[in-house]
Amino acid sequence: MEQIRSFIAIELPDELRLGLGRLQASLKNQAGVKWVDPSGIHLTLKFLGGVDADRLGGITQAMEEAAAGISPFRLEVNGLGVFPSPRQVRVAWVGLRGDIDSLLRLQQRLETSLSRLGFTPESRPFTPHLTLARVRDGVSSETRGGFGQAFIGATLDMECTIEVGAIALMRSQLSRQGAIYSRISLVSLG
Repeated sequence: MEQIRSFIAIELPDELRLGLGRLQASLKNQAGVKWVDPSGIHLTLKFLGGVDADRLGGITQAMEEAAAGISPFRLEVNGLGVFPSPRQVRVAWVGLRGDIDSLLRLQQRLETSLSRLGFTPESRPFTPHLTLARVRDGVSSETRGGFGQAFIGATLDMECTIEVGAIALMRSQLSRQGAIYSRISLVSLG
């Protein structure tokens, strides 16, 4: 049976992806950093990993169950951050604000629905963010710290509303150029 590397996400408007691409371009001179292709930036709700192709229908049904009780809502970009800390950066991201309560409720309902299908609930608390870059393994602490300071010191001068009306089951195909994402199914909220 074919295994499909997949995740559930909220897709972003093109305007926001273009703005995030401009922000990345202003910081691209940083060594040891792998930037996410702006066309692939999304808000991950649940990473599923390798899934048998015949389970995708059940996953879509679990998404429908989770989405049924949530009305469409709005989010906006809000600030820059890094995981785990500016001195030991692994991931650089853009934060979100807006109707975070609805987002958290949606994500929790997804965890519950998917756990009935055997997917292990995430042990870490859900932190809504848009990943822009990852620092490569083997990069020195000094370089990580320099990138962390440059990233959190950058200016996020964009305003863009994300109208969240659906969630998508996405396929992730790994390649030398980075991950290539394609939508498997789309489920409307409400």
